Amino acid sequence: MTTLGLIGAGNIGGTLARLAVAAGLDVVVSNSRGPETLAELVKELGDKARAGTPEEAAAAGDLVVVTVPMKAYQQVPGDALVGKVVIDTNNYYPERDGAFADLDAGVATSSELLQRHLPRSRVVKAFNNILFKHLGVLNRPAGATDRTALPIAGDDTDAKTAVAQLLDQLGYDIVDIGPLAESWRTQPGTPVYGTPYAAEQPFWDHPATPADSETIRKAVDSAER
Repeated sequence: MTTLGLIGAGNIGGTLARLAVAAGLDVVVSNSRGPETLAELVKELGDKARAGTPEEAAAAGDLVVVTVPMKAYQQVPGDALVGKVVIDTNNYYPERDGAFADLDAGVATSSELLQRHLPRSRVVKAFNNILFKHLGVLNRPAGATDRTALPIAGDDTDAKTAVAQLLDQLGYDIVDIGPLAESWRTQPGTPVYGTPYAAEQPFWDHPATPADSETIRKAVDSAER
């Protein structure tokens, strides 16, 4: 993989762009407001980054990250993502996104809704359970004793392999938690959401601390609906 496309350039998107450039990848960033609004971020990222439209980011990316509010998922350009592996970082926050009946009833996950919207893409859930500030500092080289793991979920084995390779490049191990239907285990309010990656609680107020694969697996397995 040489290029990461990003649809959305907020806290998680910007952090992933920085990690990707530091790992030697090219990056195409986009948002809903236009490439010109990303000039400062691109300047910070340097020569390996450029801004584009969501369609351009989708076309350029060997893998494409969708990191937009849940309420905007149907605005993601499906035609531009045909055949692509799409990484979904999203979480459902009803107070921000409004109500989604299938999510409230527990009959679908947010990533399954995105997969329905992108039927010719392969969606993998990742990066949704860690605070962006922690994501930006917990990356470690392969083999490091304090390497952190992140959970991923997806319905396509090859797509998950590709995402695992990206995470490895960015400095993280993975814990495969199964299909998209199981991604509820990483939602807000579950034991693996934020908490394992902080020295103290509440996690958003405290410094990052590494969390290995065993720690993450135990947290995922302890989730209850």
